[in-house]
Amino acid sequence: MNAVLIVITVVQLLVALALILIVLFQSGKSQGLSGAIGGIADSYMSRSKAKSMDAKLARCTKWVAAVFVVLTLVLDCMVAAGIK
Repeated sequence: MNAVLIVITVVQLLVALALILIVLFQSGKSQGLSGAIGGIADSYMSRSKAKSMDAKLARCTKWVAAVFVVLTLVLDCMVAAGIK
């Protein structure tokens, strides 16, 4: 195997693990009955929603997922080109 292919594969593995951890740290979106009852508190809390930990994790999820997709495409192109 080519050294570049090994390095990109290891980086993709680390990005995949980071993506899994980021998703697991996020809180669930469905709150059931407590979400329906506490609608007023939710609207009050939505003012600082952009600064909350969940918002930061959601933003980070998008970026890490984009990096994962790009690395996957790079690896696919390398394998298709016959770089082994």
